[in-house]
Amino acid sequence: MKSSAVNTNILKIKPLLPEHWPQVAQIYLDGITTQLATFETQVPNWESWNLSHLKDPRLVALEDQMVLGWAALSPVSSRCVYGGVAEVSVYVSQSHRGKNIGYQLMKSLIRQSEACGFWSLQSGIFTDNIASIKLHEKVGFRTIGIREKIGKLNHQWKDNLLMERRSKIIGID
Repeated sequence: MKSSAVNTNILKIKPLLPEHWPQVAQIYLDGITTQLATFETQVPNWESWNLSHLKDPRLVALEDQMVLGWAALSPVSSRCVYGGVAEVSVYVSQSHRGKNIGYQLMKSLIRQSEACGFWSLQSGIFTDNIASIKLHEKVGFRTIGIREKIGKLNHQWKDNLLMERRSKIIGID
């Protein structure tokens, strides 16, 4: 019988480094292919991805040297008042979904984001991406709204569920 969880003694959450990019890009492509994860239709090159994501935290879930998933933050605005607010991206390889990897990445991302001074994390999730919605709820995100027909993917309008997690330790004064 196949186990539904990855052996956490082997799974390591580490910083995402440039040398992880080929595997990270493949996992990103897995997410694009589902048409549930992003409006993107092509994986960007490392330079573009690197410039569009914050330097910390960026994480990979590794088993031996294999990347099973990744998580990173993007700025929501260039205005300084939003310096403690970031948008979450979390992706798990197609062959390792449903094994608690996304949850472990999200818990680590939240912990490290708070250590970096982020008080609010947000996500825009397609309303038909039930697994991602449930993962976000499991780690404390709440729904704050729906952006109806916010964009088209393959000529079809998609709704985007807005979810937010406010830190209980940063930005509470």
